[in-house]
Amino acid sequence: MPSNDPHPTSRPDLRRRLRRRRRALAVAAPQAGEAAARLLPPDALPPVRTFAAYLPTGGEIDPGPLSARLLALGVERLLPRAFEDGSLRFLDAPPEAPLAPDAAGVPAPLPDRPERRPDLVIAPLVGFDRFGGRLGQGGGHYDRALERLRRNGPVFVLGLAYAGQEVDRLALEPHDQTLDAVLTEVGYRRLPQA
Repeated sequence: MPSNDPHPTSRPDLRRRLRRRRRALAVAAPQAGEAAARLLPPDALPPVRTFAAYLPTGGEIDPGPLSARLLALGVERLLPRAFEDGSLRFLDAPPEAPLAPDAAGVPAPLPDRPERRPDLVIAPLVGFDRFGGRLGQGGGHYDRALERLRRNGPVFVLGLAYAGQEVDRLALEPHDQTLDAVLTEVGYRRLPQA
């Protein structure tokens, strides 16, 4: 989506196009999550004790291999749970913990699991740009959760995506939360903040 396009695309239209692209990329590169996990440099991340991952839906790149790498280093895993009030909270989710659909219908830790603060959030996305811009699913769940986390201290936000999800420049809105870095099947990049 070139930034000099004379016919600007609305966010919902861009989101639809990028979702189609993401599904095609998922079919074309089913091992992208494994490739991305291998390409994360050992010193790329700040020290972390807890990380929040996600369970992939809709062609999202699989964070399972990256999660396994972090778990092997002794980092504790959290998973998001969407609640009826529109909030997204990160709950304790060791690999053996049972999951049940959350308010969005996505498998998530049971609502009585302890909420914890992640040092690292592996964020799913529909699109990203080289300035740290992130386009999510459209509900604002991650933006609100990241804003709340950042209000209370530093958190490193790593976008996990297919390289083909990159766009020229996203038109960010005031509530949009940016990425600190992105990891794709072709490599890792720190991103300047827009």
